[in-house]
Amino acid sequence: MEERILLLLGLLKVQSQHGYQINEFIERNLSRITDMKKATAYATLNRLHQDGYISVQTEQEENRPPRKVYSITEKGEGRFWELLRTSLAEAGQMTLPGDIGLMFLDHLPCEEALSYLKIRLVKLEEQIEMYANIPHHGQQSSIDLTVDRRLRLLQSDRDWLMETIERLSQSKT
Repeated sequence: MEERILLLLGLLKVQSQHGYQINEFIERNLSRITDMKKATAYATLNRLHQDGYISVQTEQEENRPPRKVYSITEKGEGRFWELLRTSLAEAGQMTLPGDIGLMFLDHLPCEEALSYLKIRLVKLEEQIEMYANIPHHGQQSSIDLTVDRRLRLLQSDRDWLMETIERLSQSKT
């Protein structure tokens, strides 16, 4: 939850925006980094407003329906800096999809387990290719740092999976 708050406050720190702009930016530029859905973004924006971290003004252009424009408050800027510093220093507990399944891998026949791990490997390779082909945003871009980190984590997971497949393949013979 704190990461989502940091994301929204960070986007509003750059400029005031209406909800549609925020959601479009997240979907278009950050969908590989966050899984925040529109409903979650709006609920979080409402909570941030109630807590005094953002202000909301209604604007209307011509015949268009009114829309809410969100802006970060001074209190919100303080919360942004606090969350940013905490996030950068946090190592966190990694919970990876599939870890629970791996705990019970030995319940499957070895051939079947290997077939699922090979499917997983193909999916990892697809993700690696996707991240490797994301265009760079420029020198010292923090978005590039985030993409590079994800790419390296995926590559490491792929390498581990390849070794695991090889080890399991050798143990069955």
